[in-house]
Order: sequence, then C-alpha cells, then structure tokens
Amino acid sequence: MEKFKINVKTKNLLADLQTPVGIYLKVRDVYPESALLESSDYHGGENSYSFIGISPIARFRVDNDQITYTYPDNTVKQETLYAHQNLTDKFHDFINQFDVQGENKTNINGFLGYTSYDAIRYFEDVDPVNTKLNNSDIPEFYYILYRFILVINHLKNELTIVENVVEGTSEKTHELEGILNNNNIASYNFETIGTEQSMITDEEHHQMIEKGIAHCKRGDVFQIVLSRCFTQKFAGDDFKVYRSLRSINPSPYLFYFDFGSYRIFGSSPETHCKITKGKAYIDPIAGTYFRTGDDEKDRKLSEQLLKDEKENAEHVMLVDLARNDLSRNCDDVKVEFYKNVQFYSHVIHLVSRVSGIVDKDRNNMKVFADTFPAGTLSGAPKVRAMQLIRDIEKQMRGVYGGCIGYIGFNGDLNQAITIRTFLSRNNTLYYQAGGGIVSKSNPETEILEVKNKLGALTKAVKFAEQLKN
Repeated sequence: MEKFKINVKTKNLLADLQTPVGIYLKVRDVYPESALLESSDYHGGENSYSFIGISPIARFRVDNDQITYTYPDNTVKQETLYAHQNLTDKFHDFINQFDVQGENKTNINGFLGYTSYDAIRYFEDVDPVNTKLNNSDIPEFYYILYRFILVINHLKNELTIVENVVEGTSEKTHELEGILNNNNIASYNFETIGTEQSMITDEEHHQMIEKGIAHCKRGDVFQIVLSRCFTQKFAGDDFKVYRSLRSINPSPYLFYFDFGSYRIFGSSPETHCKITKGKAYIDPIAGTYFRTGDDEKDRKLSEQLLKDEKENAEHVMLVDLARNDLSRNCDDVKVEFYKNVQFYSHVIHLVSRVSGIVDKDRNNMKVFADTFPAGTLSGAPKVRAMQLIRDIEKQMRGVYGGCIGYIGFNGDLNQAITIRTFLSRNNTLYYQAGGGIVSKSNPETEILEVKNKLGALTKAVKFAEQLKN
C-alpha cells in the first residue's frame, strides 16, 4: 500500500482583530471548498477553538456503493463496495496511507466531512429507499483532508496556521498570510424567492405519526423518530443564513462546509459521538418543550419537562440505547450526567452524557459506526425503527439525521448530529426536523414540535435578508 508522507508545519499569529467568520470570508473566494467549524461556548477551555479547513488535498467519497479515493498526487481511484465489505475498514485503511510527521499540535488535523443518514446501509442491515430527491442526491459519506487548518484560540487571541506539506511540494503558508492580511471582503446579498414549501402536508404528517403510534402500540418499537422536510428557494449568498443562524441559535456545534455544488451548514446542539484519548462520549438529547420568550415562564416549563411522563420515558429509552451502543466496543460504560435541562433559542431540552473506555483491540471508526445513527434520530430498537422509517417516510433523508465533524490522524473524532441544519443546493435550502413518537404521542403536539424545532432556521432565513454586509 502506497504511503503519502506529510510534514506538518505550524506558524502562530496574533488574532485579536480576527474572527472566524471574518477569516472565512477572506479565504472562501480564493480557496473554494473550504470548511468552518465553531462553537458558541468560547469561554470553556475545551470549546475555545474554531477551525477552518482550506485547500483540499485528499478525499474519501462514497456514493451508490462506489468509493472514490482522491490522493495528494491528484490520482483518483474507484472501487465498488460490496455487501460483505466494511466501509469503516476501507476508510481506516485510507487514513493509514498518510504518514504524518512534524509539528502536529492540534487533534483536529485529519479529515473533515459528514456521514449522511442513508449511509446506515453500509453499517447495518437496512435496505435503502428507492426514492431520491434533490436533498438526498449527494454523496452518502464524504471526508476531506485539507492542506491548511487554521486554528483560532479564542482564549489567547491566537491564530495558528497548520500546513500539511506533502512530500515533494513546498510550503505555502506565506501565500495564505497575504490573504489573511487583506481587508477587502466581497459582500453578496441574500433573498428568498417565493414561500417556504413542505414536501408533505400537515395531514400527511398526521397520518405518518398515526402509523408510528400504531407500531409502538403493537410492540414493533418502543419509539420511532419520524421527520419532515421543508424547502425555500433563494438567490444570493447562503453564508448570510449561517451568520444569522449562529447569532439566533448559538450551539455547541456551528459549522459551514462548502462542497462545491452544495453546502451543509447548521447549529447543532447534540453530539453524535466524540472520542478523545481513548474515551468515547454520546450526549443524547430527548425531551423537548417550546420556549415562551419569558424567562420565568421558561423556568417553570423546565420544571414541568422534568416531570413529563412521556418526555422522560423517551429520554430514559434513548440513554439506555446510547449505553448499549457504546457497550459494543467499550468498557466501563456509565452515565456521567443525567437529564440536565438546557435552554436553546426556541426550545428547552433534556440532555444526558454517556461515556465508555474504547477497547484496545477496536479502532475508533468501529465505535463510530456502531453508534450510527443516533438513537435520538431513529428510535428503539434502532434497526427495526430504521426499517419502519424507510417504509413510512418513503424518501431518503440525505444529510438530516447523519453527522458532521472531524476524524483526526491520531484517532480522535468529534461528530455532531446534523439537526438544525441546512443543505443548500441549486439555489434551494432544505431543512428537516422530526419528533420521537411513542404509544402516548399526540399527533397535533408532534406536528407542532417539528415546526418549533425549525423555528431558529426559519427565523435565520428571514434575518439573512436584512444583512447588508
């Protein structure tokens, strides 16, 4: 197997006058297909960094059972992924083709990208839906290695340029510095065209929920997460929607990925899977109330949420599922915190954390695959719930309900669930939300919950039209 040698070089700069958004605006037109990862929690040491990936040099892409490998020497290889083969092993082998040496001072140096919900067919025995819509006709699994990773340390006001210098090429950090020093930023407007559309009616959504309730009452599943997709046509710069969203709905995971013909961006509150130094984490979010805008009323609502029988039953079920998922590859699995109330711009959530120590004979990609997709986006039992989702929703979900983030050369990974997320393609925004259906669910309440979960996104679209810089 051919190895590609990479020598990592770093350079530190003062960044007290720079912001991640400002830097991204400077580089995006010069370096297309870049990626921005942020967190709203800059005050905590763990989340006090933002990252920007610039200039792709290698890619691993899976679409319709076809793997496409793109290497730093611009060679492209394709391989059919047969039923008996394992996608995670293929990706793990691909990562191991890179011999990384030098000043590797950041855990995030590695591959940035996403796993669509529909990639589950490569991990579990769930046949795909035949119906592909515009929002799902994208690669199912796509990760990119960038030449540059910009690391912004918000506590120290420091910018580190990390450059992956492939053997036989020269450093180009000085070229990037020149762009960072340029304060002339092009500005483009954003405007919606027409009104928001839904792929199904409220009545059809009601019927879907009734089917989910019936399956729960029959004992096919304890819970099933059924979703609904909305669209909005637009003209102009969708990055303004991201800027609006990060302001309206600050979350632990903020991201904007440009893949050329489409973009994925969002503000996700939920960790799918995080592995750091051999320890894996899942943070299930289940249990939702809509915020009123009045702090005192919201406080009382949070107390009611903690007592709500239906919401708590759903949460307990999904914490147990997270424990089971981690137990497949981890020891010492435990719940670190339980039913914490967390407030977001439009909703109140119950959040727990489950952790485990990864077995020494398992690679982290195996842990990732065996926890995918999140139980909070599928249901329990997970495989049966996904089979029913396929039959009831009758269309591929695409990026919704999958995950997005990084997979490092050192084995660390951090993946957010792609909820509160837009797919932008062909001047159309696609956004989707779902709700956990149990035997005691009320269809009208569930329909309203989906619309409430999308409240921050629809508000961001409207606010983006007002941004003029």
